[in-house]
Amino acid sequence: MTHASEPDNSLDSLDRRILELLNQRCQTVAETIQADPTSTLPDAVGQAEARVAVDADLEAAGLPVLSVSSQKSILRHIVSACYQANRPSRVAFLGPVDSYSHLATLAYFGDAIALSPVSSIGAVFESVAASRLGDEGGCDFGVVPIENSTDGRVVDTLGRLAGGDVNLTGEVLMSIHHNLLSSGQRETITEVHSKPQALSQCRRWLADHLPNARLVETASTAAAAEAASKTIGIAAIASLPAATRYGLNVIEASIEDNKDNVTRFAILGSKNPPPTGNDKTTLLFQVEHRPGALADVMGTFKEYRLNLTWIESFPEPGKPNEYFFVVEFPGHRDDSAVANAIKTLAQEIRHVRVLGSYACGRKV
Repeated sequence: MTHASEPDNSLDSLDRRILELLNQRCQTVAETIQADPTSTLPDAVGQAEARVAVDADLEAAGLPVLSVSSQKSILRHIVSACYQANRPSRVAFLGPVDSYSHLATLAYFGDAIALSPVSSIGAVFESVAASRLGDEGGCDFGVVPIENSTDGRVVDTLGRLAGGDVNLTGEVLMSIHHNLLSSGQRETITEVHSKPQALSQCRRWLADHLPNARLVETASTAAAAEAASKTIGIAAIASLPAATRYGLNVIEASIEDNKDNVTRFAILGSKNPPPTGNDKTTLLFQVEHRPGALADVMGTFKEYRLNLTWIESFPEPGKPNEYFFVVEFPGHRDDSAVANAIKTLAQEIRHVRVLGSYACGRKV
């Protein structure tokens, strides 16, 4: 029997108190959004995860304690659910479910936000652009890969960014671990299926361990996992969640050639995030086809002490010898040095556009 002065620590009572606190948190989020309309779900997710720590007292006493990863996962869902209750949003991502784009979306937004898997990078851009134009069928945000530490830039994403229909509003850096999955054993494998980038990122491992297997390109890693679940002899390179979903054996985990294999995912939206104090700006520009034109632009960045951390070029479709350049550097478009550099460039070159200024992404 519980005395009146003692708290009721039965599971039923604890669950009720947890739910009461969750509803209080949801109400506080509503007040936060009302007081600061610029408050965003991703910022809230990052702040909540930063508060996670192991309870040292419980750990020292040898009592059960939730791991840091479990705490982060629970908080991420709570934060996402509270924001979704107050500011419903939908995210388009390069699907299907259990693709790496899907996992990056969950890491950035949490799993309570409405998700919309689509079949191509172009479809993600179109969905966000439609929302920007007021189409109720569109999505508020999009998630697409933009760069991989092994394979470099994602050309489709850069090409669509040049169109100017959406903004970059954030990023997430995801460690990519490729896993060999199959419904049979390793000796039964005659084909390995996956998307081209995954096959490329595992090419040395495959050559060393499955030299006679035929490599088959698929639209996504999840599609490869589905194929492997249906046919003995087919293996897939895919995520561990895909193995769980399709009931596959993990023949070998983390077979990527580069153990620091990281893909950067761009978050697409229609608004311009405010400065956070730890931002980066992505800029697209085009110069005249003449000697020294690009060097002149580089001089402007030097003049305003902007340190370029990424530079890519890609051809303008249908125009030989004409190129777009994309550069990134620390700072926000509202910072005086960045604003003055952009103003100077706009006066000197053919075309310049800010693709986005946003908080530097966290690695997950």
